[in-house]
Amino acid sequence: MKKKIIKLKDKFIRYIKRIKEEKLISSYFKNNRLFLVYVFVCVLNSTLLRIFTMPTMENYLSFKPIVADIAVVTIIGSFSYLFKGKKRYTYLLIWAIIFTTICTINSAYYTFYTSFASVSMLSLTQYIGQVGDAVVENVLQIKDLVYIFPLGFFIYYYHRLVKKDKYKIYGKETRIKKFKNTLITGAIILLLFVVSLSSLEISRFVKQWNREYIVMRFGIYMYQGNDIVTSIGPQISAMFGYDDAKKEFNEYYQDRNDEQDYTNEYTDILEGKNVIVIHAESLQGIAINRTFNGEEVTPNLNRLIKEGMYFNNFYSQVSVGTSSDTELTYNTSLMPTQNGTAFVSYFDRTYISTPSLLKEKGYYTFSMHANNADFWNRRAMHESLGYDKFYSKETYKVNDEDIIGLGLSDKSFFAQSVEKIKKISEEHDKYYGYVITLTNHTPFSDIDKYGDFPVTMKTTITNEDGTTEEIEAPYLEGTKLGNYFKSVHYADEALGEFFNEMDEAGLLDNTAIIIFGDHDARLPRSEFNLMYNYDPATDDIKDEEDPTYIDYDSFDYELDRKVPLIIWTKDGSVQGEINYTMGMYDVMPTLGNMLGFYNKYALGHDIFEIKDNNIVVFPNGNWVTDKMYYNSQKGEYKLLKDEIIDENYINENNEYAEKLLDISNKAIVFDLFNPNSEEEVNEAVSKEN
Repeated sequence: MKKKIIKLKDKFIRYIKRIKEEKLISSYFKNNRLFLVYVFVCVLNSTLLRIFTMPTMENYLSFKPIVADIAVVTIIGSFSYLFKGKKRYTYLLIWAIIFTTICTINSAYYTFYTSFASVSMLSLTQYIGQVGDAVVENVLQIKDLVYIFPLGFFIYYYHRLVKKDKYKIYGKETRIKKFKNTLITGAIILLLFVVSLSSLEISRFVKQWNREYIVMRFGIYMYQGNDIVTSIGPQISAMFGYDDAKKEFNEYYQDRNDEQDYTNEYTDILEGKNVIVIHAESLQGIAINRTFNGEEVTPNLNRLIKEGMYFNNFYSQVSVGTSSDTELTYNTSLMPTQNGTAFVSYFDRTYISTPSLLKEKGYYTFSMHANNADFWNRRAMHESLGYDKFYSKETYKVNDEDIIGLGLSDKSFFAQSVEKIKKISEEHDKYYGYVITLTNHTPFSDIDKYGDFPVTMKTTITNEDGTTEEIEAPYLEGTKLGNYFKSVHYADEALGEFFNEMDEAGLLDNTAIIIFGDHDARLPRSEFNLMYNYDPATDDIKDEEDPTYIDYDSFDYELDRKVPLIIWTKDGSVQGEINYTMGMYDVMPTLGNMLGFYNKYALGHDIFEIKDNNIVVFPNGNWVTDKMYYNSQKGEYKLLKDEIIDENYINENNEYAEKLLDISNKAIVFDLFNPNSEEEVNEAVSKEN
C-alpha cells in the first residue's frame, strides 16, 4: 500500500514539474483565450445576479454556485471546439447571449416576485401588456442592464483577437482533442461539485420548490436547466405517475373523517346568510389603524374591524400567481402549484371549492372584476371553481375619467356592482358573490387621482439655540410606500361608499361581508426602514446608534407582509379581535364551519378549532406559527415568543410543510378530485403508446 502511495506521489511530482518546465498553464491560457473569456463572462454574470438578488455575506463567500456555473458553462462551451474558425466563436456567442438573457430575466423577475423565473411561466407573458406600467416601474431597473456589459466585452475581445491575428484556427485532430479535454475538465468539476452536496441539498434540487435556495447553492444555470425538466415534468407525470400520486394522496387523508366531527361556538352562525366576499387588491396589514398627523389611512376598515371580527395575524400564501394564487387558496384550501399557476396551467381540473359547496346548499354564486375576463385565465377558471356567472370588464361601463391604474376605479366599480347585486337579490333567495377590486394595484403612481392625503409628519423640533419649532417634515412623501398609503386611503373611501350604497339598497340586512387582502404590496424593505426610523429633524433615517432606532431585519419585513381578514355582519353576530396565526388556506374550513359546509380535503383548519396550534406554510417552504417564523432557504428563524424551541419542533414542521406542499401539488396536477381522472390518464397513456 505504501509503495502505491509513493508511486502516485512521484507521478504527481513529475506531472507538476512537467507543467512548470513546459509552461503548460501559460500555454493553455495563450491558446484558449476566447474560451476562457467566454467562461469568465458567463460566470461573472451569474455571480452578479446572486449579488444583486440575494445580497448576503453568505452568498458573497459561497463557492458552490460558482463551481456549478463553471461546470455547466465549461461543458456546454466544450462543444465549440468541434466547429471550425469563426463558427466556434458563433457557437460561444450564442450561448453567451443565452446565459446573459437568463441572468437579465431572472434579475428583473426577482425584483418583482422575490423569486426566480420559470419556463412554466411563459404562458403568462400574454398578461404583461395589461400590466405594462407595473412591469416598467417595478421590474425593469438599471441593474438589469449590467449583464449586457460582460457580453459586450466578449464580443469586443473576439474582434481584438482577430485584428491582432491571435484567433487560433485548429485542425480537426486538435479540435477533437481540445473538445475531449475540455469536456472531461468540465465533467471533473461537475463531479467535484456533486460529491460536495448534502442529501438535503440534493432533495431540494430535485423537488425545485425552493428556488432561492437552489440558486444560492447550485447557481442560476443549473437551476434553469433543472427548471426546464421540472416544468415539463407535470405534463409527463400526469400521464405516468398517477398511481403513486393517488396512493400518497389517499394515505395523507386516510385519518380524516368523511364528515365534520366537531362543533364550536361559531358552528352554523352564518348559515342561511347571503355572502359578499371582497378580495381587496394589495391590502396590507400595515395600513390598518395607521395615521398621518391624526388622519386615518383606513377609517372605514377601522370601523368595520371594531364592529365585526378581525383576524390580525393573517397571512396570504401566494407564489408567482399573486392574486390568482389567492383565489385558488381562498376558494379551495389548496396551495399554489410548484410550477406555473393553477389558473393558467390547471384550469381544467376538478376543484372542491367554496362556491361549488354553497351551490349544493341552494346558493346562486357569482364573481365580479372590472378587468379583462381572460386575465389570469379567470373566464375559464371561475367556471371550474363553480361560479354561475362572472361579471367581468365587458359588463361594466368604463369611461376615461373613471380609469385609475390598471382599469376601472374602485368607486365606479363598486357603484355599478351594487346595481348588479340588487338585481341578483331580486332573482335569487340566497347568493354568494366574490368581488375583486383593482385600483390598489402596483405601481401606485396615479397619486393625482387618489385625493388629498398627505403622508407627512407634523412635529416639534428643538433648535440649537433651545427654541422649539413646529414643522411638517416630508416623511413618506415621494416614496412608493407613501404613494401606497395614498392609494389605500382611496380604496378605503371606495369601500365606505360601497357599504353605504349596499345599506341604502337594503342589501346588508341578511348578509355577511368578508374582506381580505389578497397579498402584500411588494414594497421596498428600505422604505419600511424609513417609516420606522424617520428623523424629522434631518429628513433622513436615524443613526443606528440612536437609542430609538429600530433594527428592522428581513424577518420583520416578512412579518409585516401580513394582510387583514374581516368578517362583518350588520347584526353583529360575529365580533372580536382574533390573534391566532392563520393562513389563507384556513379561511375555507373556518367559513365552512360558520356557513354549514365541509371539505374533507382542505389543507387548512377551522381556526376556532385548532386555535394557537396552527402552522401557516408558504409556497417557498417557509412557515410561521405562534412561536416562530422559519426561513427554510437560510435555515434561520425568528422567535415570536420568549420560550425555548427544540430542534424536533423545527424538523417536524419542516416535514409537515414539505408534505403538505407535495400533496397539494399532486392533487392539482393529477386531478385527484376528479373521480374520472384515472380513466382519463389511462386513456391518454394509450394514445401516447
